[in-house]
Amino acid sequence: MTLKDKVAIITGGAQGIGKAIGLRLAGEGANLVLSDVMEDSVKATAAEIAQQKNVQAIGVKGNVSQFTDCEKLVDASLDKFGRIDILINNAGITRDNLLMRMSDEEWDAVLSVNLKGVFNCTKAVVRPMMKQRSGRIVNIASVVGLMGNAGQANYSASKGGVIALTKTCAREFASRNILVNAVAPGFIRTRMTDALSDEQKKKLTELIPLGRLGEPEDVAKVVLFLCSEDSSYITGHVVSVNGGMYL
Repeated sequence: MTLKDKVAIITGGAQGIGKAIGLRLAGEGANLVLSDVMEDSVKATAAEIAQQKNVQAIGVKGNVSQFTDCEKLVDASLDKFGRIDILINNAGITRDNLLMRMSDEEWDAVLSVNLKGVFNCTKAVVRPMMKQRSGRIVNIASVVGLMGNAGQANYSASKGGVIALTKTCAREFASRNILVNAVAPGFIRTRMTDALSDEQKKKLTELIPLGRLGEPEDVAKVVLFLCSEDSSYITGHVVSVNGGMYL
């Protein structure tokens, strides 16, 4: 198994893309520390993956917008496993609105979780990775961070920021063999897209050359590659997983 005995932190790990990533990494032998604001859900997901994939996994309640919570997450990982090899910055929220109607609260909430959360978790985890002189950090960005999207000024700005932060961290951490990359999913079938009407889904699908919404596993497969030794000469890169929606 390509990740046997590695330790991976996954934020937003209770469901959706985060859970799919957890299943994929655990399937290759990684032990997991899942973080989410939903304590019962994240602990249940950790227990499910541990049993299904025969690895160790714990669930930790935490809000990535709070640096103290990110420090506690790192401490929990080190207390349990003694090391951290992988960080997946996946936690994210949306508060969609047209810019002229967008409130300060809607803007601040999204930037706080989606961008500051990546900063907080990366800052908390990078010291133990530097001591190990190895690590993988994969940030989950978005297609709208590359192309923009009406009604998502806050979300697209946060994900564009994640892409820029990824490239900067890649430069800063490379000398310690810490590789930092991003994955930019298109429209993926999750709880967020399930809330769309059939008509909205039809219109979205028409924009995608492959003719379908993506699945969480489509993202998880790319994340696994970026966490493995197969990607040992790749850093500062953004991999688009969007079915050709944005080229």
